[in-house]
Amino acid sequence: MFVFVCAGCGAELTTPLSQVSLPVHARQKYGNGAQLPVLMESGTFAVDPDPWGGPWRMWDEIDPGEAEARGIYAPVYALSDGTPEATVIAPGDIRGTRLIPEKRGGACCGLDGADGPNMACATCDLPVAVRVDDCSLWQAVRLSPDAVHRVPVDGIHTAPLSWSELAEKGEKTPPFEPISTWGGRLGSNHYWSWSPQWVAVAGHALAHLLLASQGQPVRVPGGLTEDVFQRALDALLPAGAPERRAVLAGPGQPSPDAGVDILLVPVHPQTGQTWTPASPTASAYLVPLPLGVWLWLASPQPYFPVPASGRIPQDVLRDDPLPLLPNYLSRADRESFLHTLVRVPAVRSPWLRTIVDNLRHSTSADFF
Repeated sequence: MFVFVCAGCGAELTTPLSQVSLPVHARQKYGNGAQLPVLMESGTFAVDPDPWGGPWRMWDEIDPGEAEARGIYAPVYALSDGTPEATVIAPGDIRGTRLIPEKRGGACCGLDGADGPNMACATCDLPVAVRVDDCSLWQAVRLSPDAVHRVPVDGIHTAPLSWSELAEKGEKTPPFEPISTWGGRLGSNHYWSWSPQWVAVAGHALAHLLLASQGQPVRVPGGLTEDVFQRALDALLPAGAPERRAVLAGPGQPSPDAGVDILLVPVHPQTGQTWTPASPTASAYLVPLPLGVWLWLASPQPYFPVPASGRIPQDVLRDDPLPLLPNYLSRADRESFLHTLVRVPAVRSPWLRTIVDNLRHSTSADFF
């Protein structure tokens, strides 16, 4: 475990933290006025390898060689010139800091970090972090890599859980949840929605499914996996044969057939490593999914009807109350999709560049 200390005076700025992988939805902006929860679990931290926040440069101000050196292989709206490798933690794990009121940014309901570091060390006043808690953004504190140091602490250092332990004890991420909004004149509001995490994961995984498709149609498993991905795949890829087949694979699952082209597999939440199959399917393209989402897709929680009461015989089952479901089809997060796709060299293929260019100049796709 580690604590983070101020680079200026050495004061401790966090509780002891253990490292985990950065959530897929770390950069997501969801809805309008939505109250999103804390991004990181308490007691954990993750490192964001990419720059975040201002200053920004528009795409036409950036030399293509510089963009490729930064791992960007297709046009984007703008690129951040912020410092990469920020440490992301839960706001409740920060210590010994104060807010900088004049750095509240352009937020409407909280802090968005647009003006740079908005938290200072309480001991020496060095700006050390950015707190983000505005509406439609995941709540987090981003420690500036040039203003803090990571220091090991004594204690029990537990080994990461094995894949079999994760398959047995891992926590599933439900695909639907109630979303709270800040509300208007009538006060707060709630609506039942696809989980923001699932929306971000759908965008991230859809980019990988396109890369795995090689421009051919792709067929994913039926049920919830089909609900999440198939509509977008059918819209973005040509119809016809042959189809490339995708299946779920991972710990506790049957070994996939040798002819499978694409495997939807879990990512270890502690190490960030992608589950890898043994031969003969080792050549299949691996589409990474967060463990909680993968667990739900691999073994969805069934809906059990409630036993009837009253005048209906006790052994009769009824469908009341009905399961809560959103009133719209699954959608993928456009920014998560593009963020993933433009960072893969294969996006320079003409058919993929056409998809990226069309999405950059259009907002009409109903699966985003």
